[in-house]
Amino acid sequence: MRILITNDDGINAPGLAALTDIAREVAGPEGEVWTVAPAFEQSGVGHCISYTQPTMIAKLEERRFAAEGSPADCVLAALYDVMRDCPPDLVLSGVNRGNNSGENVMYSGTVGGAMEAALQKLPAIALSQYMGQGTALLEDPFDSARAHGPRIIRKILEHGDWSSETDYSLFYNVNFPACSAVEVKGTRASAQGRRDGSRFQVEPALGPNGRRFFWIVGGSQTVPATPDSDVDLNMRGYISVTPMRPDLTCRDSLGELLEVFERG
Repeated sequence: MRILITNDDGINAPGLAALTDIAREVAGPEGEVWTVAPAFEQSGVGHCISYTQPTMIAKLEERRFAAEGSPADCVLAALYDVMRDCPPDLVLSGVNRGNNSGENVMYSGTVGGAMEAALQKLPAIALSQYMGQGTALLEDPFDSARAHGPRIIRKILEHGDWSSETDYSLFYNVNFPACSAVEVKGTRASAQGRRDGSRFQVEPALGPNGRRFFWIVGGSQTVPATPDSDVDLNMRGYISVTPMRPDLTCRDSLGELLEVFERG
């Protein structure tokens, strides 16, 4: 198996090193692991692509490249340049330092990389590691991802819905709880959730030159969330696996809206 890995924390991130080990185990001794990752941190860029400017890419070593762009840029660079003659069988994005559960999905560059692979009709999985008190004292905060990642990926590859008959290919979002590998309670399939009252905000600041600036600050990651959702399961010590597709249509509202406009 030939696997492409990317992330949004940057080419030198410890989570990418963890994903390299995971991918090598999944690929097997006869497989290949290729890395095309951002040269600098790209957290929070979502599914952004560098549409209005060129993006520099550099070969660091055999099958390892850094691009001055987003995770989605890196996937495109791999498919249409670096790996043009040897396309991947699977794309893995992560392991993100911090969860991409709940509303975080909408901002995540890690998820954006997997989403771009899905749009390109490739099997893709995003992987993220919840951080908290349970990981703060661990020698390796990615312990649960390293230990359980290969098994989860194999199970998704075996049982996932990789049908090419749909308009948009599915991809999968995996989040590991903030605990050691031995403390993980299990793995559950779940829907994307929503944290109660927790959202991004702006914190204004005045620079030394008198100009106004602002910082984007995130909300609490430990507030209650939708029961049995990805967030809720992660906080209770479970690995969550969520099937996703790059289609934002609200189908619950579509039928009534169709009738409204058909009436004129």
